[in-house]
Amino acid sequence: MPAFALAHLRDPQVNEDILTYLERIQATLGPFGGRFVVHGPEVEAREGEWPGSVVIIEFPDRRQAHAWYDSPAYQEILPLRTRHIAASVIIFDGVGPDYDPGRTAAALRAQVGN
Repeated sequence: MPAFALAHLRDPQVNEDILTYLERIQATLGPFGGRFVVHGPEVEAREGEWPGSVVIIEFPDRRQAHAWYDSPAYQEILPLRTRHIAASVIIFDGVGPDYDPGRTAAALRAQVGN
């Protein structure tokens, strides 16, 4: 099952450290099967607020996502970003191609006795 790393970047500032980070991050992803699926688009908040931008990176599974984030190569460049951009970063599993929210609703109904 695919896994994703999502970063909510607030008040990103472009400077030399950020440019170096951007130039080097792709090389850290390759060994773990990571690929950008979203990278800093202008967002349109339909509910609530979303200050900043979003980055989503897909991995083959959660193990690979954790291995990438913890890798020496990524840890080496991570401070280039964290010194200049406030962010929240999460790693989570995706759903398979046969996912059906109706089955999830049925399981939740069973749990609460409805």
